[in-house]
Amino acid sequence: MKSKLTAKDFRRIALSLEGAEEGSHMGHPDFRVGGRIFATLASIDNGFGNLMLDPEQQKAFVDELPEIFLPIPGGWGRMGATHIRLSAASEDVVHGALQVAWKLRIAKNAKAGNKPAKRSKRKSKPSHRKR
Repeated sequence: MKSKLTAKDFRRIALSLEGAEEGSHMGHPDFRVGGRIFATLASIDNGFGNLMLDPEQQKAFVDELPEIFLPIPGGWGRMGATHIRLSAASEDVVHGALQVAWKLRIAKNAKAGNKPAKRSKRKSKPSHRKR
């Protein structure tokens, strides 16, 4: 019987990819390459890791393994953001899926001229959210 994967396993696998770093987005761990997110643990309370795929990649994963992969609800999901059910996935599946998201992020970074996200400017703007 295979053991269930955890957030710790997801983190270890994500950080094993070349150039990957852990960051935080909206209070949740994320994984970046070139300063840009390719995966998160924003839904870990529900047992999911999240992958930033494109819609075609998402469809391929969901079609092949619907018990493991599902689109994130709403607009993010329509753009390719995908849940991966850690309790149902093997380490090989998680590694392969993270590698796809990582490669896509590297390709997008190269296409954009490999400019890291300018998070410092965003942080300096005043927040207009109600508290």
